[in-house]
Amino acid sequence: MEQTKTTRKPRRKKTTTSDFKKLKLLITVVNRKKAEFFMDFLQGFEVNAQMSVLAQGTAQSDTLHMLGLEDADRSVIFSLIREDRADEILLGLENKFATVRGGKGIAVTVPLSSVIGVAIYRFLSNNRAFSVEEK
Repeated sequence: MEQTKTTRKPRRKKTTTSDFKKLKLLITVVNRKKAEFFMDFLQGFEVNAQMSVLAQGTAQSDTLHMLGLEDADRSVIFSLIREDRADEILLGLENKFATVRGGKGIAVTVPLSSVIGVAIYRFLSNNRAFSVEEK
């Protein structure tokens, strides 16, 4: 009997849940004059999508003066970050809030439950090595 070689097709990698990094929405409220500084700072953490909107504080002027805040003009920065980087980013922001002159602010994260589209997810999570494999 004669044996024949069988050729196998190359296998594509299968995605596993470990390939996926959950995303969070980081909301940062800072002095309007420092918004660009904080956006640049956040970009150093592989943040690919950010948006800044203008905001106005609601405290009375006498309350602002008592707290040492002269200016009620704020910016709200919305950033999409990976969940595994959230603690590192929040600690970095806390450090900047304490050390940058006029750089006081607040930050909070909100978990995202889903994102539509693999390409969008790859961009937002900065996961360019992500691949889908099939048999």
